[in-house]
Amino acid sequence: MLGLLRPMQGEILIDGLSLNDAPYDYRQEITYIPESPVLYDELTLEEHIDMTAMAYGLSKETAMDRSMPLLKIFRLEEKLKQFPQNFSKGMKQKVMIICAFLSQPKLHIIDEPFLGLDPLGIQSMLELMVDAREAGRTVLMSTHILATAEKYCDYFLIMHQGRLVAQGNMRALQDRLDMPGQSLDDIYIRLTQGEVHV
Repeated sequence: MLGLLRPMQGEILIDGLSLNDAPYDYRQEITYIPESPVLYDELTLEEHIDMTAMAYGLSKETAMDRSMPLLKIFRLEEKLKQFPQNFSKGMKQKVMIICAFLSQPKLHIIDEPFLGLDPLGIQSMLELMVDAREAGRTVLMSTHILATAEKYCDYFLIMHQGRLVAQGNMRALQDRLDMPGQSLDDIYIRLTQGEVHV
């Protein structure tokens, strides 16, 4: 989906755009938050925001207007002139989150977003994801924290040993496995300990 690997088959469209036909426009509709923060040691927090703005065709003013509420949420508004190489892992993750959410793309791809975040940071991240969903954007999250996924996500893809073994909303998964009222944790354990495919 990120366009880092060439697909062996199939096609991915984001709002009708494909990577092959419109690579620049396609990438403008995606942000990615990796499991481990990836930042530039020689750039300040403010310069990371400026670089993100340039990548997504935003003016510096628009980027800062969108960033300030995020900086306040994550208590980084006093760190704009500092270099993230001196930040903790949690603070670096917050920089990644701020840069990902200021562009307001059609699709956010988030890999294990809660690693390194304190409880307040986790709650703020979840609220941003809910706000994005309510604004009509899509959040694709990879996580092993299934209780949180069950509470906040609408649709689930369950992977086991590199294969998709089930997909659907909670009600559909419960019905197909004859597990009414069971949690996503229970469903995952049943699917990955047997040969059940939904």
